[in-house]
Amino acid sequence: MPDVLGQRLVVLAGVALLGILVALAIVERRGGDDARGGLTGATAPAGWNTAFAGSRGPAGDAQRTTCGQVLADDSLGVTHPVLPCGAMVILRNGDTQVLTEVIDNTLVEAGRQLEVTAALGEMLDLDETAEIEWRFATDAS
Repeated sequence: MPDVLGQRLVVLAGVALLGILVALAIVERRGGDDARGGLTGATAPAGWNTAFAGSRGPAGDAQRTTCGQVLADDSLGVTHPVLPCGAMVILRNGDTQVLTEVIDNTLVEAGRQLEVTAALGEMLDLDETAEIEWRFATDAS
């Protein structure tokens, strides 16, 4: 009987030691994350994406976007159903690239993945729905 009790104590001591080692490894790993600046989110992808885009047309009288902006004829911005308001993106159509921001989350016309204001559509030479490229703006952009 004493041998069984001794064996149980040795096993319990081994399990406790293993638990301590795992806890120390987790603490050290978290400390390493803090040393890299405490970043917890993923960085935005830097490559180009393609999307079907078109102009949302002329701004209506005091038309307000879902992001709270009032559109005018010279407003520059993009509508994207998923990206958050204010997200900075670069749009490219041919040789023309424009830095802009998400100003709305509700598409005007079905079948598009993003829409641009009329003024931005003119800058990009986007007369109708067409495939363009876009990417997130980064500090290196």
